[in-house]
Amino acid sequence: MDFKNSIRVIPDFPQAGISFKDITTLLKDGEAYRAAIDELKALVAHLQIDVIAGPEARGFVVGAPLAYALGVGFVPIRKSGKLPYETIEVGYDLEYGKDTLAVHTDAIKPGQNVLIADDLLATGGTIATSVSLVEQLGGKVVGAAFLIELVQLAGRNKLNDIEVVSLLTYED
Repeated sequence: MDFKNSIRVIPDFPQAGISFKDITTLLKDGEAYRAAIDELKALVAHLQIDVIAGPEARGFVVGAPLAYALGVGFVPIRKSGKLPYETIEVGYDLEYGKDTLAVHTDAIKPGQNVLIADDLLATGGTIATSVSLVEQLGGKVVGAAFLIELVQLAGRNKLNDIEVVSLLTYED
């Protein structure tokens, strides 16, 4: 399936010069959504995965169905203040400010193999922060899976020795 046909590209959003990749058009198409998750599953099947972690919010719509397809658990990584139990937090820089991600302290057991899943790999800040949270809990990040990778932003360079798989790549 040519998944790029299922992605709406919106020029100059959220600002001039940005070419926004809108996955909502893929998500609303049941056949394309299922095929995308199935293909991601095939791309990571060789990894030994105990649990998948996904950052809020679009990481949930990729990571949770992928976890279901693989028969493993899912761990939500959320914005600060959104989780009800004891958490650890890591701050990171955004293009226009700062943000903080959090995870429950009991979400990942020491030694567990973790795949991080999200919709998009751009600059890598969110995913690098997610890796830091997993590692602080004693988990081992064995890979990262994305629907889309914006190659020119070189986000995979922040992920060092972590295997990265992307369903689609864009150069712009």
